[in-house]
Amino acid sequence: MKVPKTVLWVLLAVVVAGISYGIILIRRGFSTKDPPSALETAVARAARSWSIPSSAKNAKNPYAATAENIKPGREHFADHCATCHANDGSGNTEMGPNLYPKAPDLRLPETQNLTDGEMFYIITNGVRMTGMPGWGRTHTAEDTWKLVLFIRHLPQLPAEEKKDMEKFNPKSYDDDEEQGKKQ
Repeated sequence: MKVPKTVLWVLLAVVVAGISYGIILIRRGFSTKDPPSALETAVARAARSWSIPSSAKNAKNPYAATAENIKPGREHFADHCATCHANDGSGNTEMGPNLYPKAPDLRLPETQNLTDGEMFYIITNGVRMTGMPGWGRTHTAEDTWKLVLFIRHLPQLPAEEKKDMEKFNPKSYDDDEEQGKKQ
């Protein structure tokens, strides 16, 4: 079987482009300060999407988006997720911007357009080669589904709910000491 010359030229162009991109990356360095390139972002999102089984993508949240179901998700988020993602989901914390890739703004379409099943799967299993761990061993399915409800609620998060979350945020030893002095 003979391979057409056009296919060989396209293959050669792809290899040359890949090597060139690799050289640029190596010369630039692998600092986490730089944002991922558009190509890296596209490849990472595609790989994440492909890694989620269709049965998980199509899973439906068994809990309705009521205040009673969002509240425990909000409290859980403040205690477990806000360290990287911030109470408002922006990712603007001490740690979030220093991850690679940076903690995403969960209020934006890149997250909000995921299905409930995709969010559930990501929280449960994590995302490889990022700072997002999998919480499936330590969180119940109910906790995770209610977290999904809260993440959906983030774009409309009222200031009073955001303020209320502060009492659930983890406290450092220094925070506890300072609180003791104020009392």
